[in-house]
Amino acid sequence: MTPTLLSQPAPLSPASPAIPRVDSALRLSLSPVPNRLAVVDGAWWPSSHDAAAELPALIAAVDRLLDRVTLRIGLHRHVWQNIPRRIPARGRQVRIGWFRHTDPRVITLSFATGEPVGLLIVPSGTAAGAAEATLKLTAQDIAGMSIDAILTLAHLPAGPAPRATADGSARWEDEGGSVIGQAAQPSMGRPTPSP
Repeated sequence: MTPTLLSQPAPLSPASPAIPRVDSALRLSLSPVPNRLAVVDGAWWPSSHDAAAELPALIAAVDRLLDRVTLRIGLHRHVWQNIPRRIPARGRQVRIGWFRHTDPRVITLSFATGEPVGLLIVPSGTAAGAAEATLKLTAQDIAGMSIDAILTLAHLPAGPAPRATADGSARWEDEGGSVIGQAAQPSMGRPTPSP
């Protein structure tokens, strides 16, 4: 099944729930039907590592595409910069939780109703071709595939995203713990944030 590209963000009609959703303007993809056997429900290609700048548009798009209300976002604290505690969204405050022991390549959105949604984060500096391949791949049936397998199919490095250090150089988070003090472990199942 080929993903549908949404050039203009618009609500999907109830008659099209089985069409994979890829919003090229926001660089977001969502699986049409959540599958608890899949490690993620889609992918997101943010433009930067600035959580305060990137998360409002993500919240609005996911709320619109899934017709749900995002209440909380869980992310890895050492991948993101400028992480607020809350982000205003459509008359509410979305709580932001940051964790050290989750997969740094995944962001989780929780709702008032329904299962949480996990999104694979495509690093902001990724070449357009590889990033778009990842968005399209995660909008399809990826049940039983690990994050490393998804990244390999999309021709992206399987390790965690590089993180800029104070001196401006980039380091991988699992280089002997030099950035976070503890190596990140890849997730083989549904991400579960732990405080």
